[in-house]
Amino acid sequence: MRPIYLFSISSHPDAISINSLDITFLQPNIDFTSYDYLIITSKQASKALKQYELDKFRNLPALCISKESAKSYKELGGRVLATGEGYGDKLVGSIKKYPKEKRWLYLRAKIVASDFVEQCKNEGYFIDEAVVYESGCSQNILQSKVEEDAVLIFTSPSSLECFLKTHTLSKRSSVIVIGKTTAKAVPKGIKYHISEKTTIESCMELAKSV
Repeated sequence: MRPIYLFSISSHPDAISINSLDITFLQPNIDFTSYDYLIITSKQASKALKQYELDKFRNLPALCISKESAKSYKELGGRVLATGEGYGDKLVGSIKKYPKEKRWLYLRAKIVASDFVEQCKNEGYFIDEAVVYESGCSQNILQSKVEEDAVLIFTSPSSLECFLKTHTLSKRSSVIVIGKTTAKAVPKGIKYHISEKTTIESCMELAKSV
């Protein structure tokens, strides 16, 4: 069986897991009483919330981008408003289901791949943004040694961009990306596969079949 490399901040027992990003949590001053709902697009946003008193935000339902991000918010003691399909762009439709008078707070990374907030703002929806964490390429991924005839799984645009800083994609490798947003980061001319669901488990199932 070909080796499977997973470039992510998460791991999987059936893969060679390489932490792709170093996360730094920030703690901007946030008045949670000013908002009706939160927007959470990663587990890291929930981890960042641990820096704040639970009573400050626990009554704010969160629109979560995926089942995993929803799970991470529930584990904090928060309530989930709705769960998306794993893509930032899909959140636009979810936000539009609520009145424009509602006030949203998007807890985000310093650099984000989707422009769903801008789309919603242009249509009159109120969304504030708070940068609660930032990420940088880890030494693990920059210095990793990867066999050419391998299956490579990338779970974010950042993980792929970090890999490409010190590596090239071999034509003998099979590239798997976790969703359409990550697929946009694949260099032109490189063939890739997109997992059916935006989960690591779905990526692993695909990896074992290619």
